[in-house]
Amino acid sequence: MSIPLTALTTAAILLVATGLSEARPDTRTMICQQIQQLIQSKRAVVLTTGPNTYDRYVKQFGNECDWPQVPMSAYVPTRDGRCPVYKCDEPVGRVP
Repeated sequence: MSIPLTALTTAAILLVATGLSEARPDTRTMICQQIQQLIQSKRAVVLTTGPNTYDRYVKQFGNECDWPQVPMSAYVPTRDGRCPVYKCDEPVGRVP
């Protein structure tokens, strides 16, 4: 009995997708300078920040956020302490 090609293709796609989702850089294993350089070079990157947490971080000046969000200050845990970064969020107290 042979397995249909579509079943093999689907299985391969699922394996690749699963592997890629686990490939997120973990901020806890990096130093702050490495994280900041990664964000600057990629413009936006999804980073693991804890055992079950992750978020998308962006350059301070760029168009990586969708309106009405803007780059807002945030901190991520690193090997050498807390690292200042930016993530997209709605400004507090914005006027409509």
